[in-house]
Amino acid sequence: MARAQVTIVAWNSLRYLPELLDSLSAQTFKDFQVLIVDNASTDGTNAYLRAHHPDATTILNARNLGFAAAHNQGIRYAMQRWSPDERAMRYVLVTNPDAILEPDYLERVVAEADAHPGLGSVGGKLLRAFGEPREEEGVRETMKSDLIDSTGLRATRGRSFADRGAGEVDRGQYDQARGVFGVSGALALYRASALEEAKTGEEYFDADFFAYKEDVDLAWRLRLLGWGSRFLPEAKAYHHRGVYGTEKAGFLSRLRERRARSVTRSSYSARNHWWLLMKNELALNALIALPWISARELSRVGYVALLETRTLGAFFASVFGIPRMWRKRREIMRRRKASASEMRSWFV
Repeated sequence: MARAQVTIVAWNSLRYLPELLDSLSAQTFKDFQVLIVDNASTDGTNAYLRAHHPDATTILNARNLGFAAAHNQGIRYAMQRWSPDERAMRYVLVTNPDAILEPDYLERVVAEADAHPGLGSVGGKLLRAFGEPREEEGVRETMKSDLIDSTGLRATRGRSFADRGAGEVDRGQYDQARGVFGVSGALALYRASALEEAKTGEEYFDADFFAYKEDVDLAWRLRLLGWGSRFLPEAKAYHHRGVYGTEKAGFLSRLRERRARSVTRSSYSARNHWWLLMKNELALNALIALPWISARELSRVGYVALLETRTLGAFFASVFGIPRMWRKRREIMRRRKASASEMRSWFV
């Protein structure tokens, strides 16, 4: 059985999948298998996979289950093939279909995880890729840029979360390996034993989230359980992204970025943010950080109420989900290992 499984969730992703799969075929680390969970694509994804990648395992869903639930299917597939004793040195690489890995990416992140058994996740330097149409119909030429997409997840005292360095030109300012709050779900290596410990019920990612911020939720859970996360700059990959945000944008830039989002994305993001806090925040830490959290949440609610009324439903959806989130919270907190002071060190 392979030491690692690469899990890809596809939903009408045919324009990106060939480049990702080609980059996986070129990996210097070979001890892995590829699993693709297709969320009812209608763009010919399944036919392409049968014709060009018949060795890849594919799970076909009858409808779009979302990022979280589909990745859970893939993770369960791997767990069933690894014994409990094996999982400490087995890994799941969760990746978006629009990522492109450098040939040594897997080799580097697996070696880093092998060397540090306390790590629950490892991520490399994600840079942004842009698809440029060529003259031939249906053919795209990818430009690999030096704009940073993510160097790990950063958490603030106000309980906002962002991709560290997003939108900055890569000048080597993040070229030091270090611990981070978590790793972007666009491309994250997770230790199988950490995933198994962090699951609630049968869920690794929270399926109620459907999409957006489920990677932050999992990162927070892993932290509460005492698992570390590490950014490794030598491992490099590229990522197409629908809406390109920047971590250190000013108010007007953030406003433009938010308005560029779809209603669906904004609604899921707002609802899931509130669920994050319900599930994972420690009461003492919330009290200490109350001025920052209150300012952040009041501005968030005020913005939605005045300027983004189309997503007001997210607030009511978050309220309706409280019983489910509370059940999951009780399960997480029963197994918590990190102290309140340890958790505070990550919110800066």
